[in-house]
Amino acid sequence: MEGQNRKNIYPGITVEIVLKKDQGTGKRTRGVVKDVLTNSMTHPRGIKVRLVDGQIGRVQEIIK
Repeated sequence: MEGQNRKNIYPGITVEIVLKKDQGTGKRTRGVVKDVLTNSMTHPRGIKVRLVDGQIGRVQEIIK
């Protein structure tokens, strides 16, 4: 999964994230990355990001 590696995620790219409130259902939200919040290079559940609209979640997929 691309969303587990920090090197693949940077401000300005479009991603699908899972918000904290949607972790049980797996519902995804699409948006553009504003900030990368995870400091480690990898994370098993996905790198945490803040979207330009302010929502925070873990990256599940990078949209090409």
